[in-house]
Amino acid sequence: MTAGLTTHVLDTSREGPAEGVEVTLFRLEDGDRERLTAATTNPDGRVDEPLLGVDDIEAGTFELVFEVGDYYRERSAESTFLDEVPVRFVIDDPTEHYHVPLLLSPGSYTTYRGS
Repeated sequence: MTAGLTTHVLDTSREGPAEGVEVTLFRLEDGDRERLTAATTNPDGRVDEPLLGVDDIEAGTFELVFEVGDYYRERSAESTFLDEVPVRFVIDDPTEHYHVPLLLSPGSYTTYRGS
């Protein structure tokens, strides 16, 4: 797989992909938080383009912020405990591919380094 950063959002309460989740990528350095890009998940729960491509990826600390509260409110969820889900991670080797899946429900989430 080509180097880069991708994500995939699955709604475990609906047993399928989470379409329409806004995702923002930040780079964290020396106490600063720089917004790099933002995207919205497609019908497959993925963003259409890598969040960081092979020419853009570099070592460092990053944060993905998933707007899950908006996602559930738009689907008339009676209650949503979570509003934003921040996921901080480190890219050590920019020649590798980094995939950050998010499995979510109105009251919980799980993430891991995917392949």
